[in-house]
Amino acid sequence: MNLDKLKQAEAKFFNMYPGGFEHPEMVAIGKKHKMNKMITAVQEEFSEDQFENPRSIVQTMSKMISRSSMVSLFEKPKFRDFINSLHNQHETILAHGLKEMLHGNQEQGFNMMLDVLITGKMAKWSLISALPVYHKPFEEVFVKPTTAKGVIQQFELESLVYKPRPSWEFYKEFRSIINEMKSKVDSRLAPNNAAFTGFLMMSLNQ
Repeated sequence: MNLDKLKQAEAKFFNMYPGGFEHPEMVAIGKKHKMNKMITAVQEEFSEDQFENPRSIVQTMSKMISRSSMVSLFEKPKFRDFINSLHNQHETILAHGLKEMLHGNQEQGFNMMLDVLITGKMAKWSLISALPVYHKPFEEVFVKPTTAKGVIQQFELESLVYKPRPSWEFYKEFRSIINEMKSKVDSRLAPNNAAFTGFLMMSLNQ
């Protein structure tokens, strides 16, 4: 990680938006994303005691993805149709995978979800990382391909090699580095991890 470049990006951001994400313009952008509302909804809908009915869980997954401003409009209807096409076994695996990802063995859960998404050509970074970052907004990370590739290059994250197909190894390392980078800057740049990666994305254009 190139700490000098990170500190330069921090200085530029504060120069443009004094107060970081507390700046009125950033607050307005935050409201459009409805982050707090989404965090509350995902934490409630996917609390550990909600996972008794796999079909209900996967339908709720579809509903939450459709509401997420982080997932592209192009992917939302495809994901909805994919969820509606799942047979019972894949519904069960996908629901159990999400439960493990949020509450148990994360690597196992990630790979279970990935295995099901692959069957419908839906193995997209946005679809596999959106719900976890709402569920644990200060720990998990949202992986947006263009941002991830840009951040790796700009900040010289040499341990990371981006690939379009999601993998636990990349996610785990990306998450670790993002949380480390977050610890190096003013807390007003990171009201949550999604906002922090938003700051990194915006710094790529400067």
